[in-house]
Amino acid sequence: MRHEKNIILFDGVCNLCNRSIDFLLKRDKQNLFYYVSLQSDEGKKLIDRYRIPKETDSVILIKNGKVFTESNAVVEIGRMLPFPWNGAVVLKAIPQACRDGVYQWISRNRYRWFGKRTSCRIIQN
Repeated sequence: MRHEKNIILFDGVCNLCNRSIDFLLKRDKQNLFYYVSLQSDEGKKLIDRYRIPKETDSVILIKNGKVFTESNAVVEIGRMLPFPWNGAVVLKAIPQACRDGVYQWISRNRYRWFGKRTSCRIIQN
């Protein structure tokens, strides 16, 4: 496993998640992130290694050994991107409970709204 980069764990069958990864791949010019699907063997090992609850249904960022989930992961990932995307840090002004509530609402409906792949995406970093 590569740990020199920030690791993004994502739902490899979710169309919204995969579109988000496409968005990041286009903007990650400094190659800051290592992308791993939650369903992969490597993803499962990372979940165990960082003691992330197995039922966590969220994008997960592992940065310097610290785990970020839900809206905190989105904000932290945005913060690391170039301008104007690093402006996502202003979302920290919104209480986390509100940010996570919106995140969870979208997450609960993501398959219905955006669809689901029949197989998990694998990214070669």
